Amino acid sequence: MSQSPKQSQKPRQEKPPASLRARALRLLARREHSRLELQRKLAPHAEDAGELERLLDDLTRRGWLAEERVAEQLIHARRGRFGSGRIRQELLAKGVAEEVVAAVLPQLRESDLEAARSVWRRKFGTPPRSAAERARQVRFMQGRGFRLDTILKVIHSAGADDEAD
Repeated sequence: MSQSPKQSQKPRQEKPPASLRARALRLLARREHSRLELQRKLAPHAEDAGELERLLDDLTRRGWLAEERVAEQLIHARRGRFGSGRIRQELLAKGVAEEVVAAVLPQLRESDLEAARSVWRRKFGTPPRSAAERARQVRFMQGRGFRLDTILKVIHSAGADDEAD
């Protein structure tokens, strides 16, 4: 009587659970994480809070955990679609320190007008023909995190370009 292939295989041995450090390094290898994000992800696997804090301190000391890089990465990923207000909120939600956010904000605001023009052009491309259309465009751009003065400049300059043609 022959055995089927499934019956002849040995049962799989369970892998031992990964250490806290291995889990942290695996997460950091995929993308940058803020201290708060990493803490939230690792907390269920930590035996005690002190162990987790020591690990996070060690990763920070070695330069493997840096909020500046988290901010850089998020700005790079979101800049083409969102304004400085929305990016600021995302950084704060990820637990990036207020000082780090405050340091990158001026640079973000400098390029807000260019980013707003790009987003507006991709989404609308033509100046609003009515007050309702103008309000819809403004709401969309505000939802993307652009300030009202920036949005109005973009819409006004689009209308001025249209009239110049």
